[in-house]
Amino acid sequence: MNQLQNETSLADRLTALGSEEDFDVVIFGAGINGAGLFRDLCAQGVRCLVVDKGDFGSGTSAAPSRLIHGGLKYLETGEFGLVAQSTLERNLLLKNAPHYVSPLPTLIPIFSWFNGITAALRTLFGSTSAPRSRGAVLIKIGLALYDFYGSRDRVMPRHRLVGRSRALREMPVLTKSIVAAGTYYDAKISHPERLVLELIEDGLTASATSAAGNYTTMTSASDGLLTFLTQNGRTFSVRPKLVVNGAGPWIDHVNTSLGAPSKMIGGTKGSHILLKNDELVRSLAGRMVYFEADDGRICLVFDYLGRALVGSTDTKADNPDTVRCEQDEVDYLLASVSALMPGVRVEREQIVYAYSGIRPLPASDASIAGLISRDHSAPVTEPDQKRPFAIISLIGGKWTTFRGFAEEVADTVLKRLGRSRSVSTRSMPIGGGRNFPADAAQRSKWLTEASAASGLDPQRVDTLLTRYGTRALQVALHKSAWSDADHLPDSRDYSLLEIDYIVRHEFVEHLADVVMRRTTLAVTGSLTIKDLQAIVPVVARACGWNAERADKEIEETALQLKARNLMRL
Repeated sequence: MNQLQNETSLADRLTALGSEEDFDVVIFGAGINGAGLFRDLCAQGVRCLVVDKGDFGSGTSAAPSRLIHGGLKYLETGEFGLVAQSTLERNLLLKNAPHYVSPLPTLIPIFSWFNGITAALRTLFGSTSAPRSRGAVLIKIGLALYDFYGSRDRVMPRHRLVGRSRALREMPVLTKSIVAAGTYYDAKISHPERLVLELIEDGLTASATSAAGNYTTMTSASDGLLTFLTQNGRTFSVRPKLVVNGAGPWIDHVNTSLGAPSKMIGGTKGSHILLKNDELVRSLAGRMVYFEADDGRICLVFDYLGRALVGSTDTKADNPDTVRCEQDEVDYLLASVSALMPGVRVEREQIVYAYSGIRPLPASDASIAGLISRDHSAPVTEPDQKRPFAIISLIGGKWTTFRGFAEEVADTVLKRLGRSRSVSTRSMPIGGGRNFPADAAQRSKWLTEASAASGLDPQRVDTLLTRYGTRALQVALHKSAWSDADHLPDSRDYSLLEIDYIVRHEFVEHLADVVMRRTTLAVTGSLTIKDLQAIVPVVARACGWNAERADKEIEETALQLKARNLMRL
């Protein structure tokens, strides 16, 4: 761990607590489910440690479709409870994380009036074949149900259905073979990796005796004592009363290392690409198009921070350490968009970024990956003679439902610890969503006050507010060797001052943490080699790197972005 981190670092917390400590709960995996549970348990006064072998939110949680959605397609598999929970959690996130989660009008192109009804009924009653060519009647019924389930804490309009002429007037680039189009509302998330980090930070703020560590691996588990190794070679040991395994696609591996071998996970791979295609982004006009590809799989395309995000594939896979977006997946996604929107040129050369992840779904013998349930469960492996603590494994789930999942598991943990819930997270703001301005007038007032306090131009403060929520004021007031006028050479909307703030306050251990997760420099394709060379001295100064380490960080980051993310730096 970086010894120059702020007071929330794992090293500082463990130094204060001692080298060997008793914790109520140890959580393996600081993705969205682990981070959500950590915050909930810390808020209840539970002494909790969360560790991740990589960076916070760097695994599956860094590879979502960047949607906060109710799961429209889960209606046809009869998962009505999941849809009800997902739509509620979507609505709550729009309120609790308004700095990152925003409404997303969504268009469904429809190619027939009555097709798919019989196939949908078969799927509803357990068929293992996916529905094809969902017609207007079926989609109308689905959207009506979706509105019904999304009525709790509703914050967005209901759906509407329009005919071919109007649909083509509203989006002329669509294929002329449509017969109608449906429009409904879901939501998107601009900074999913940062939201994971904010959940960790909120948990640490709520519980001074809890701790969190990225790049922290377990080296041994013996007689209830867990020993960990941090990146800088520091070791420490803890005795938990209970362990939660939230390691996503690595769950079975972690259970084995804890002496409880399992075969719980049967993951599927999801890949996405981002295109620098201004014509496509203009044509979308702020909407997502949610459509059926030629093979019946569901695809999507929407404007993500000025890039066209296209996804996603859904194939069985089981090695999260080597997963990447393959060329056949790129071809599939490009062909799907081209068939839907023949009026827009879509080409491989427009790709600025690609990413892929393994969904930690339950082991299943389903022949079609898309029919594996996205619902969650938390099976318990009870203690045995060699292992005095129980293990709760977090199986399945989706980004949108992390709070509800965490609440369910936290209640189970509290019961096992003989405690009761003291606070609900249902209306608890997340990170920079706390006191976020609710309308234009409040935003203008906030910007005026923050500008006066920091001396920065209101327009610049507005950029920071969009990027960090109300924590933007902390960034603007940060004292650094660099000023906010020191911009990156090519990605000029980022300053060296905010990079310095990120490195000193947000658990940064590697250059990739900054460009891939704390910022959107990589995912939007704006990052260049010159930018990396400008960022690394800031990171090196804060982390105490020498010239050799700095050069190695640039080399490794550039190699990863090229090999796994298809970036051309």
